Amino acid sequence: MSGKSGPGGASGRVHRSPHVAAALRERLRDTFWFAPTAGLVCAVALWWVLSDLDTRIVAHLKNEGAYAELGDLLAFAMDARTIVTTVSAAMMTFIGVVFSISLVAVQMASGQLTPRVVRIFVRSRISKLTLTVFLATFAFSLLVLTSYEGGAEPDPRRVTSAPLVQSLLTLGLVGLSLLLFVAYVSSTLRLMQVGPVLDHITRESLRALARQPHGPADRLPPGPGAVHVPHRGRAGVLRDVAVARLVRAARRQGAVLRLVPRAGDFVVPGTPVLTVHGGAAPSSRTVGRALSVGVERSPHQDPAFGLRQLSDIALRALSPSLNDPTTAVQCVDRIVQFLSAAVVLPLTALHHRDRRGDVRLVQEVPGWTDLVDLAFEEIRSCAAASPQVTRRLLAGLDDLLSLAPEERRKPLLRHRALLVEAVERTVPEAAGRAFALRPDRQGIA
Repeated sequence: MSGKSGPGGASGRVHRSPHVAAALRERLRDTFWFAPTAGLVCAVALWWVLSDLDTRIVAHLKNEGAYAELGDLLAFAMDARTIVTTVSAAMMTFIGVVFSISLVAVQMASGQLTPRVVRIFVRSRISKLTLTVFLATFAFSLLVLTSYEGGAEPDPRRVTSAPLVQSLLTLGLVGLSLLLFVAYVSSTLRLMQVGPVLDHITRESLRALARQPHGPADRLPPGPGAVHVPHRGRAGVLRDVAVARLVRAARRQGAVLRLVPRAGDFVVPGTPVLTVHGGAAPSSRTVGRALSVGVERSPHQDPAFGLRQLSDIALRALSPSLNDPTTAVQCVDRIVQFLSAAVVLPLTALHHRDRRGDVRLVQEVPGWTDLVDLAFEEIRSCAAASPQVTRRLLAGLDDLLSLAPEERRKPLLRHRALLVEAVERTVPEAAGRAFALRPDRQGIA
């Protein structure tokens, strides 16, 4: 069961296991607290360093007897004090108003498209950066106010410290906050538009697909005496797998592990998550730390999640409450784009190897038929009465048929035949059927 590849590389899709930090990075991207918290910590640390620097500057000028220059710097610091006071008083109100408006925009986008678009906002770098800088500016300005000494005109001979560099940095943070505010508003407005959201979902799915290496397929046989490892954690969706942890655990036990659920599957306690071949099973703690189970799917190791989102948006657009076939056509555009990239890939089980080249973990992924069914089954059943969508579906299926190798044409032909049958059953007029069954990449050009 070592699974070493031969000269032809026939041991499946093999590659080095991704580092554990990759899974941690994805978990942090799905949180909205880490970046702002880190920003607040950095603001306090930066204030501490700059406060000491300002003290050293004042002490140096006093030792050199440069009281005139020190007086000018103190005058600048006192002038900047008004700005710092205003910033500290207004920043929290500004943050509350900005993000209240943003949450309303996200709510509108999720109602028009799909609730899954909320995660785009949560994972948005510009959103996290904006909130981080806003909070850091607020905290830093409050700390700077504690550094002022004396009254309106402090005596240069008696003052021991003055926020000179701190005041300059506060002004810089205010300017950066204004620039980020413009960028943030622009990003939020894009989130309310169909095209940018679909483009983001598609690019994210294609990146997830590209992260999975591809090669010839060779399934490892189950073999006698396989041991099943049950899930001991909470119920939820399998989001990510720390492949490196499982590979190391399998190497230590001299075993080959097969992951039973795929990324995106819902797992409940007691159901098998691993099958162990040829060695001892890893500990429950190791398995629990290697499997990330949450309440919602993640695209990191689950390219099919993008198709799920595109299909959801198309289905909502085709519902009688919205009746927006143009949005459905845009979804079909992106679905065809994704499938055209996947049609030439093997889409077979991933075989993860240890440093010696032995296969230690087998991970199943959705096959070509699974992806095609996910992409077209529900949309096809809801689009029979919309000629704009049926024409785009036919054009997309024809494009994929022209790209697909012979062994992958069957599911495409099946969906094309079912679409034709659905239109013929739904549209009574011969002229209407002929119009609805004419392939068109724009739907109705």
